[in-house]
Amino acid sequence: MEIKKVFNNNVVLTQNKEGQEMVVMGRGLAFQKRPGDDFDTDKVEKTFVLENRGVSDKIGELLREVPEEYLNIADRIISIAKKCLGTGMDDYVYVALMDHISFAVTRHKQGIVLRNALLWEIKKYYKDEFAIGLEALNVIEEETGIRMEEDEAASIALHLVNSRVSGEGLDSAVQIVKVVNDTLNIVKYHYQMELDESSVSYERFLTHLRFFAIRLVRREKNISESSDDFMFTQVQKRYSDAYACSEKVASYVNKTFNWSVSIDDKIYLTLHIQRVTSRQELNRLK
Repeated sequence: MEIKKVFNNNVVLTQNKEGQEMVVMGRGLAFQKRPGDDFDTDKVEKTFVLENRGVSDKIGELLREVPEEYLNIADRIISIAKKCLGTGMDDYVYVALMDHISFAVTRHKQGIVLRNALLWEIKKYYKDEFAIGLEALNVIEEETGIRMEEDEAASIALHLVNSRVSGEGLDSAVQIVKVVNDTLNIVKYHYQMELDESSVSYERFLTHLRFFAIRLVRREKNISESSDDFMFTQVQKRYSDAYACSEKVASYVNKTFNWSVSIDDKIYLTLHIQRVTSRQELNRLK
């Protein structure tokens, strides 16, 4: 089969007889290979058929900084989800899960455990997705030897929810778009920079903002404030500029929607703002 793109020595993009893009993985599959070359199909260990052609580029971008084992982990989780939920999913869920899980494992190794502010709501309103999230923890442990907390099962469940068709009404959808757009503009003006909308970091931030906006529109309050004052203080000090930006977002939300942003939400907003702006600044200096 012919190679369309080489992501790394073990992963390539090709095309099947039906014209569908496929990400193919196998040890040494693309060693010393270039686009246009054929690869040895006997070396193929895993194949991912993609309906959305733009997703392959996102996977390729992510594979520059994330080991391909996380693509396999994501695929195992998605396979479980498809069997249990019986509905289609956007191909981008591969990227979202790869990125989230690799970041979560890195945080866990550093001793950083983030509590999911929506844990109670996810358990109550997205029972099937949360059950899959719990199974995902077993997959992650099998592949990495690391056991995650229930909070991560909830985060994985949210990615599954986000990959399915939204059932929000038109008015709510308009409000959600407004919250997301206004928040992005606050970040842009605070940092005086245009955000790279093609980057994985931007997509990650956008996903978080959608969840944040949906809860705001639904007027869903956190059941309890975060008791991890140490984590909040550390994030506030270490990422002071990003925290200042998150405070602007909180002020906007309070004035416009009369909705108080919790400490948990401020922590997550700060971390995502820090990530999306610092990575872009780094790339700009290269």
